[in-house]
Amino acid sequence: MNTTPIAWEQRQHFGALDWARDHHDIAVVDAKGTILLQLRFEQTPEGWAGVRAALAPFGPALAVAVETNQGLAVEQLMDAGCTVYPVNPKSASHYRARKAPAGAKDDQRDAWSLADALRVDGHGWRPLVPDDPLVAELRLLTRDEVALISQRTALINELRSALAAYYPAALSAFDTWTCEGCWTFVETFPTPSDLAKAGPKKWEKFLRTHQLWKEASAEKRLAIFASAAGLSGAPATVAAKSFMAVSLVRVLHVLQAQLDAYRQRIQERFARHPDSGLFGSLPGVGVKLAPRLLAEIGDNRARFATAEGLQAYGGTAPVTFQSGQIEKHLVRRACQPFLRSALHLWADRSRLTCTWAADYYRAHRNKGQSHACALRCLGQRWVKILWKMWQTSTPYDEAKHIANQRKHGSPFVSALNPRTA
Repeated sequence: MNTTPIAWEQRQHFGALDWARDHHDIAVVDAKGTILLQLRFEQTPEGWAGVRAALAPFGPALAVAVETNQGLAVEQLMDAGCTVYPVNPKSASHYRARKAPAGAKDDQRDAWSLADALRVDGHGWRPLVPDDPLVAELRLLTRDEVALISQRTALINELRSALAAYYPAALSAFDTWTCEGCWTFVETFPTPSDLAKAGPKKWEKFLRTHQLWKEASAEKRLAIFASAAGLSGAPATVAAKSFMAVSLVRVLHVLQAQLDAYRQRIQERFARHPDSGLFGSLPGVGVKLAPRLLAEIGDNRARFATAEGLQAYGGTAPVTFQSGQIEKHLVRRACQPFLRSALHLWADRSRLTCTWAADYYRAHRNKGQSHACALRCLGQRWVKILWKMWQTSTPYDEAKHIANQRKHGSPFVSALNPRTA
């Protein structure tokens, strides 16, 4: 991997990779735009060995543009000594249109147009800097955890749909279906008739064993169980859908076990990072959002030279559209979706533990803004604070923040006591 900085003026060759699942196209041009190499190769060890040999004559000063900033193709290019320049796919499509205004498109043309764009405009692009291995692993773990949570949600929705077809009493008895005890209930009493046969003593024992017995709701739950057999599907429906429900529950148990393993590994990796205390000090982040924020922002302080850059990357900063006398501020869509999601959740959770954040949110709601818009505004404020903490490696200090805001006359902290904010 090439780690020696090379001045842009010293670069004489510019490449681009048009990547796919099973094959890739690469093109290289010189400083005048002359095509020096066009090659298609397979996503195999032999294919990449051939590419390394073909790129070797261009030396370590070769810059390569690609429409992604992660994945095996990017890792292979960096291992080959190339300086990788990630390009937004939307920008790449406009560069392609510049070369083919009639709309012609093929993979080799895409690689060539992007290589030539790098030659012309690349001096203003930012090269990809490899992340610390711990941060890279943490980012993949947290993103995969989010994907598994989405799968759990989908399975729960399927379970609820199956129960609605033959077992409405189960849906009425429990509100939160992310609870493993509710899944075990379906396994233990898969049909209304099984529930009726068990009787009140077994119902109560089950609820107490699985920590589902609540004095406020116990009587209502037992009443629902007692009348469960009164509303059920036809025998064929009960037989088929109960089999489906039990199958989904068993899958959910396995998935939850893996989610627990992910949570343990994420916490272990997060605790090993020097910035864990900084991100963990933020109000409302909890054990899940702190690792996600660290994973997405990273620890390379030079990556975001200003708070505005981080705000744009996280999607809290609006996009301004101005033409003549028209000026609009729109929601930013071109951002990192995982970071935007984490910031949205963090802003929402911070209202529960941070008084000034709750007041800031309420003020924007009173202006007529939607819940999501008010959270973006609060997130914009939090990101500015986080950026300063991140740059100075300083954990969040509520009293210090309130003192600074009171000094600047902020209306959201003027009446707060630092100890209770």
